[in-house]
Amino acid sequence: MSGNTFGHILQLTTFGESHGPAIGGILTGLPAGLSIDEKEIQKELGRRKPGQSIITTDRKEEDQVQFLSGIFENKSTGVPIGFMIQNKDHKSEDYDQLKNILRPSHADYTYKTKYGNRDHRGSGRASARETACRVVAGAIAKQLLSAKSITIHAYVSQVKNIKITKKYQELDLSKIDESMVRCPDAEIADQMIELIKAAKEEGDSLGGIITCVIQNMPVGLGEPVFHKLHADLGHAMLGINAVKGFEYGLGFDEVVKKGSEINDEFYEKDGKVLTKTNYSGGIQGGISNGMDIYFRVAFKAISTIKKTQRTLSTEGDSILFEAEGRHDPCVLPRAVPIVEAMAALVIADHYLMNRNSQI
Repeated sequence: MSGNTFGHILQLTTFGESHGPAIGGILTGLPAGLSIDEKEIQKELGRRKPGQSIITTDRKEEDQVQFLSGIFENKSTGVPIGFMIQNKDHKSEDYDQLKNILRPSHADYTYKTKYGNRDHRGSGRASARETACRVVAGAIAKQLLSAKSITIHAYVSQVKNIKITKKYQELDLSKIDESMVRCPDAEIADQMIELIKAAKEEGDSLGGIITCVIQNMPVGLGEPVFHKLHADLGHAMLGINAVKGFEYGLGFDEVVKKGSEINDEFYEKDGKVLTKTNYSGGIQGGISNGMDIYFRVAFKAISTIKKTQRTLSTEGDSILFEAEGRHDPCVLPRAVPIVEAMAALVIADHYLMNRNSQI
């Protein structure tokens, strides 16, 4: 299996399956001498871990990361950072009934056809369990960016038809984690929570949108033509489980606007070039222009639901089945730190690539 490595200079390779003994990763390309706060990394994992609230899966994993190399006396040494997270609360017997079933909208059929076999225990490598590795690496990337005053905040802006109508500039992004659904608008958050609870009781699932904002960006990150900054951000987001769409800046709304309505005019203030508007989402020509980068990521309702569905067995017989096991009725609250992690990996990677852009 190829396709397990992400990044250009700052590269993350992950390994492991949902119900194997452990998952983990190797992060290469991080410069030596970066102060590493392992408590902050663990805090990020806590934001993603299962079983954290009544609207997430009942699976209990502490997700305690163990670093194997690359960190000495709380600083990066410049060698690959190896890490591992043990799987402790996997109940593989819950998935025995799925051994010979091709679940609707899952990776069962495609994995089996491509590789000649599949791990039916919690979807194996196709499980979102793997994203814990991305959160570890992203938390390290966040610390690199924090030293440059770059901040990344993601939040749930929509669940099904319940959505925030305020712009991100009107929200207090420091309040994102005050709600179990990770929505900084308290009134809207309560409505989202009730909607998710109802879906969980019905054995169904819900999708929605996560908005991400990157602030204090430098000018010049992005590598045209094939590694434009927005292209790499899109690649990162679309590689997250259950993601179906990505847009940055004004996004698809630009198609109904005239050029005169969406051009971002430049002006100078205190010796700094700014734009009066930011329809471009902080990226022009594939390169950051110093304004806020903001984008939205669309997540589908997850495919595992506790309702009767018709599908095929691996032998080609038409059958009915009801999924068992423990699953999120809505992945959005736990996906917030994943979106932030992948964004951090992209920005940190481009920051490292940009260091040699000029003599």
